[in-house]
Formats: sequence, structure tokens, C-alpha cells
Amino acid sequence: MLRFSRKTSTTHASFTHPSSTHPFSPPHPSPHHPLTQNSSQNFSFRVVLILAHALALLPLAHLIFAALTGGLTVNPIQYVEQRLGDAAIAVLTADLAVNPAVTITGWHKLSKLARPLGLYAFGYAFAHFLVFIGLDFGFSGPLLWQELREKPFILLGLSALILLAALAITSFKWWMRRLGRNWKRLHRLVYVAGILVVIHYGLALKGDFFHLRGNELLPLLYAVVILILLAMRIPWVKRRLKRR
Repeated sequence: MLRFSRKTSTTHASFTHPSSTHPFSPPHPSPHHPLTQNSSQNFSFRVVLILAHALALLPLAHLIFAALTGGLTVNPIQYVEQRLGDAAIAVLTADLAVNPAVTITGWHKLSKLARPLGLYAFGYAFAHFLVFIGLDFGFSGPLLWQELREKPFILLGLSALILLAALAITSFKWWMRRLGRNWKRLHRLVYVAGILVVIHYGLALKGDFFHLRGNELLPLLYAVVILILLAMRIPWVKRRLKRR
């Protein structure tokens, strides 16, 4: 009886000792455990996604604030039209940077940013187009035709808008399954749209795009950035970037 009591008390002490591990207690994952790393990456991507949405919506928020506070300048239609165009090319450039960012970082979750950024770019471009034909020209066919004859670079912007519309419509999973391999080929046209937008933007500004006179620094910078991003899609360049 005495021996049994000692054995029980020893067992009880061993059972309740803080250094012991309960056989049914869940293991504490280390910081390098795959589950911990996945949770950290998911949280980081959510932060990046929220920031991407916030930055993409910033031009719209600026226009709303300017409209409410009387900050649309003396020519509000032109101001809104230009700011929407600026937003379209800025967000489109960010969209083009997604694939190179995935190549450099190896963080494949970043590829999920391409679709929302592409949709934002199309939204701003379409709003820019509506302000141009609606508020600026009152949907007047003869006036628009005359403007097209005098400023043929408008056709470049319209061509880019058509491409962005096709890419926006086919950005959903149903189209990905339906088009198969052709889906990737189609969506490479985003670079063509980017080049058309830059040329349209440069020629629309007051100045000389080809001789760098006037207000041409910004479209030139966009052109350089887009060409660099396009070069980063070349297979041997991608391989070199992945090795680093």
C-alpha cells in the first residue's frame, strides 16, 4: 500500500511538471515550419493587395475630393479628362510590372495583382474616353470626326482602349479555361496597349514628343519603364533574373 502510494505521487508529479509535454497537446510550430511560413506569406500578400487597391483608387479619391472642394481648376472637364488619362497609364504600368516582380522575387502570389490592376487601368481608360466623347464633345459625331482628322493620335488611344477592353473581358477564369494556351498569348497584348498609350499620351501633350520639346518628360519616362519591363519578358533575361 505504501509502495503504491509513492508510485502514484511520483506519477502525478511527473504528469504536472511544467517541463513535461502532454501527449495530446498540439506541437508548437517553429518559425521555419511550412505552416508558419505560409501564414506569414498570406498575411504579407493581404497587406500588399490592400495597398495595391488603395493606391489604384487614389486618383479617383483625388478627383472626388477636388470636385467637392472646388479644386477642378477653371477647365474642370479638361482637368478630369487628363487626370483619368494619367491614372490609366500609371496603373497600366504597375500592371505591366507584376510579371517581372514575380520573376525577380520568386513570390508567385504577386501574380494575383495583375487582374485587379488591369481592371483598374481599363476602368480609368474607359472613363477618360467617356469624358472625352461625352462631356468634351457632347457625343457629337461630326465634331468627333473633325477632331480625329486633326489629331490622329486619338486613334492610338482608341486602339489601346479596345485592347484593354478585350483583356478586361477575358480576365475571368471562365475565359482562361475556354481559351487555354491562347489566353496567355492574348494577354501579352497588354504590352502593345502600353506602347500605344505612351505614344498617345506623348502626342496629346503640348510639345514635340520626338524632339523632347515641351511637357514630354513624363511620357518619355513611361516609355523607358515599359520598354525595360518588356525586355524583362525576354526568355534569356528572365533566366538571368531568376538565378539571382
